[in-house]
Amino acid sequence: MLPIVAKEVKLKDVAAVCPHSKRSLERWVAAYKKHGRDGLIAKSTRPKSNPNETPIRIRERAIELRKETKESALKLHWKLAKENIVIHERTIGKFLKKDKLTRKYRIRKIQYRYIKALLLPGELVEIDIKFVPEKIGKKQYYQFTAIDCSSRWRYLKIYDQPTSYNAILFLKELLKIAPFTIGAIKTDNGSCFTNRYLGYSRSKDPLNPRLHGLDIFCNELGIEHYLIDPGKPAQNGKVERSHRSDQESFYDRRYFSTLEELEYKLRLWNMYYNNLEHCGLGGKTPNEALQLA
Repeated sequence: MLPIVAKEVKLKDVAAVCPHSKRSLERWVAAYKKHGRDGLIAKSTRPKSNPNETPIRIRERAIELRKETKESALKLHWKLAKENIVIHERTIGKFLKKDKLTRKYRIRKIQYRYIKALLLPGELVEIDIKFVPEKIGKKQYYQFTAIDCSSRWRYLKIYDQPTSYNAILFLKELLKIAPFTIGAIKTDNGSCFTNRYLGYSRSKDPLNPRLHGLDIFCNELGIEHYLIDPGKPAQNGKVERSHRSDQESFYDRRYFSTLEELEYKLRLWNMYYNNLEHCGLGGKTPNEALQLA
């Protein structure tokens, strides 16, 4: 380039003997005059923009929703679709991973394929108890939870004791407010739900044991009462998973000074949960699943 720039030789004379084209020489000379030796360093010809690149406003909206709701990429995909924003869930996942907004998971577990039984709303309802993490007024409270296995519709209620009386009272309230007819319930083996594993063996007449109050109430209404195997909480998986959502999205983010405040905020949270998209429902909310049933 130096003889050409110094006008010691003409560019067309160099092009006559140079293995490179005249156009390349012209481009190199222009680059040398503008940037010096650095202009002759080979650079990537990769385009700086992609015609199919996701618009920045959509990317920022996906990240904004992630920070607000802490939802997965698939649920964000459904939420954005309701805002008429079409974007693949894997694209959202790439954005979250690039911005370090993904959760650090433990060792990947073995995935099993289960045959899922098709249930109608109310055909089977899981019931369980979760203690409220923080005491209110130096007193411990307990959250009774019922979730429909078909639609994932939930009902929550706060009680001061996990007793059999409160369990029956909770079921009565559930029967009044549930938008479906309950055919069966499934619980763990806590003393507030059953005495089949402890009370039966201690009964004076093992062949005619005294029934638990909840079993008597269910028999009067024709409701089946199923129990999970001892030490197998995964058999009550839907209500256990909902308790994890309660802990991460509700109790970890809020403070309650009175019982009334807890009950009010819990009702709002449950309304939000029943209008939240679920992966198990294919992107539908529990209320939408009830309408389609």
